[in-house]
Amino acid sequence: MAKILIVEDNEMNRDMLSRRLKRKGFEIEVAVDGQQGVEMASATMPDVVLMDMSLPVKDGWTATRELKANEATAGLKIISLTAHAMDGDRQKALAAGCDDYDTKPIDLKRLLGKIKALL
Repeated sequence: MAKILIVEDNEMNRDMLSRRLKRKGFEIEVAVDGQQGVEMASATMPDVVLMDMSLPVKDGWTATRELKANEATAGLKIISLTAHAMDGDRQKALAAGCDDYDTKPIDLKRLLGKIKALL
């Protein structure tokens, strides 16, 4: 069973996503801000990190760059989840170190395809 860390500050998004992914057979961990996300990713080494980019304490861009710069966590697969769907946002997420990019509202079928591609 693959482990997914959801880094999301919005409680409704967090709950909906964790329930739906659990039903699909994933083990779910949750962090509510970027700093907690970095700490939990380092401690639990999930198979995939779903990283909201607009987070309190430490934004998702910074958290992703930190994880990718650390030798121990550089190999983590990170999917950016963001409401930012402008032209340059995908490139910005990939430049920060994300392995893929998806927009909110979340299309579960599309997101599952991206998760499976990274696994």
